[in-house]
Amino acid sequence: MFNKHDITRNEFMLTGPLAHHGYDWWWHSFTGVDAETGEEKPFFIEFFTINPALGGAKPVFGQTDAHEKPSYLMVKCGAWGEGKCQLHRFFAWNDVTLTKGAPYRIEAGDCVAAEDMLIGSVDITPEAARSHPEWMCDAGSMRWELRVEKDIAFNVGYGASKPMRDAEAFQMYWHAEGMKTRYSGTVILNGRQYIVTPERSFGYADKNWGRDFTSPWVWLSSCSLRSKKTGEELQNSVFDIGGGRPKIYFVPLDRRLLGVMYYEGREYDFNFSKLHLMVKTDFSFEETDGEVIWHVRQENIHAVMETEIRCLKRDMLLVNYEAPDGTKRHNRLWNGGNGRGTVKLWDKTPGGLSLVDEIECTRVGCEYGEYGE
Repeated sequence: MFNKHDITRNEFMLTGPLAHHGYDWWWHSFTGVDAETGEEKPFFIEFFTINPALGGAKPVFGQTDAHEKPSYLMVKCGAWGEGKCQLHRFFAWNDVTLTKGAPYRIEAGDCVAAEDMLIGSVDITPEAARSHPEWMCDAGSMRWELRVEKDIAFNVGYGASKPMRDAEAFQMYWHAEGMKTRYSGTVILNGRQYIVTPERSFGYADKNWGRDFTSPWVWLSSCSLRSKKTGEELQNSVFDIGGGRPKIYFVPLDRRLLGVMYYEGREYDFNFSKLHLMVKTDFSFEETDGEVIWHVRQENIHAVMETEIRCLKRDMLLVNYEAPDGTKRHNRLWNGGNGRGTVKLWDKTPGGLSLVDEIECTRVGCEYGEYGE
């Protein structure tokens, strides 16, 4: 069972050694509708924390001539598509209030993130963006007030359990408390108001934490799915794929992904850490002049899933993060919310493969990057 909610995995994780060398973030993405034109726009909001034990009265940035280890809360937000942008607002640790248990809550200024709500604002002038390259962001303004209802979870199992967290076994941990999430409220982006409703938000919420990032870095997810068999929207379905090249006790594993499909209440689990499922995964990524494309084939003892997603580069961002040691290794990390493609799902039967469905996917959250690019 991967649809197992566990809000203790959403707790703030930067204690012990990770307080001096670690990051922890809560990510949210969803769709809103322009209040005047009815046009859809995909948004993201993230609360990113790093090296709290090294902080104090001011944010500390790694991308400066001083080459320090960074320490701050970064509120990251923005949109994909026309007018795309990523906006960053930084807070010193002395100005941050957080709950260290479950349910989580983190607050600074007028920005709040919790299990059931998101409130905040970021406002970056063009002059500030130009004069502060260490902020790694664009110019613009965004304000939001949202309710959050997490419907379907992707719990990766023992790999992110408390014993494995306490041992700091993995370089990067993942938990999707709301791989299908309903958002409601409003967003104002650069003066335009967008209405977010539970039925059409097509939302996603997860978190990552650890000592460093992964390379390659892969993420694909959507709950905006339509059956090609029936032509109907799948109201109780979502898929989520992520990973790359995990490290356990500093030893890199082969290119591996965690992946699941929740298909109208049926669970299809392609989690490589569940050895009894005998999961096999092949994936590749390619760029054309105008698109980026993901190919993923996952197989376990019960089923096969093939996923192909593509996204227009003009709709995407190259998102920016610095690692706990102050380096910026991912300099070409493609990130989008307008992906589209197909998922083909088969059951294994004594007579061979039996097609469950071919699924049209839209509004796909998608990411790919490798070090050194």
